[in-house]
Amino acid sequence: MPVRHPEVNYDEFPSLRIERADDRVLHLILDAPGLNSVGPQMHRDLADIWPVIGRDPDVRVVLVRGEGKAFSSGGSFELIDETMGEFSDRLRIMREARDLVLNMVNCDKPVVSAIHGAAVGAGLVVALLADISVAGRTAKIIDGHTKLGVAAGDHAAICWPLLVGMAKAKYYLLACAPLSGAEAERIGLVSMCVDDDDVLGTATRIAADLAQGAQSAIRFTKHSLNHWYRMFAPAFETALGLEFLGFGGPDVAEGLAAHREKRPARFSADSH
Repeated sequence: MPVRHPEVNYDEFPSLRIERADDRVLHLILDAPGLNSVGPQMHRDLADIWPVIGRDPDVRVVLVRGEGKAFSSGGSFELIDETMGEFSDRLRIMREARDLVLNMVNCDKPVVSAIHGAAVGAGLVVALLADISVAGRTAKIIDGHTKLGVAAGDHAAICWPLLVGMAKAKYYLLACAPLSGAEAERIGLVSMCVDDDDVLGTATRIAADLAQGAQSAIRFTKHSLNHWYRMFAPAFETALGLEFLGFGGPDVAEGLAAHREKRPARFSADSH
């Protein structure tokens, strides 16, 4: 049984399911209604949990996955409504979105993601910023920001051009085109693609192998490589600010209505 440390309290993150494995791998599980949609509490928890994991001496590796049929369907209607509401709420949620990305980049423990089913929006941030991402062949990866009517903020500007190149990044982020797990592997967006039934087993084996490795060497390598992400922090901050500027504009109301009504959006020609 791992020793509990006073500076580590996962009860502070009630929306996330935490399971400890004997091999010192921490399983971080998105388990919520609506295909693990990210509501206000989960958004806050996903932003703030990474420094706590970093302080946990009983954790060597994090394996993050979604419960059930999907990784995550993205931000919930409640989260979007809150972001479109009061200015103070928008600033708080923007801070959480920034911290989610930067706290994952700066967490010294390696993170492995097991991506199956839909991986969208706020959930996709965690899936793609993991150090090693394992996707099922039929996984459906979508960055849907522009379809909602806001700029592709969150993680997109900090990692998509670096992972897949600018031409592919612009196509998928501007058009909100979906990718299968197989296509995501082909263009370099994820580390590997396996049969759907093998996703969790493969990710678990990789996490266990990392947990048995030389921890300082692994963490120092991650820290060094993530300087590539840190170099793009200004682009990330710009995209994030423009995204949240858009949450106060007219397009997002139409984008949200279209999403709720399951119809194509009819954006105003002069909304810019």
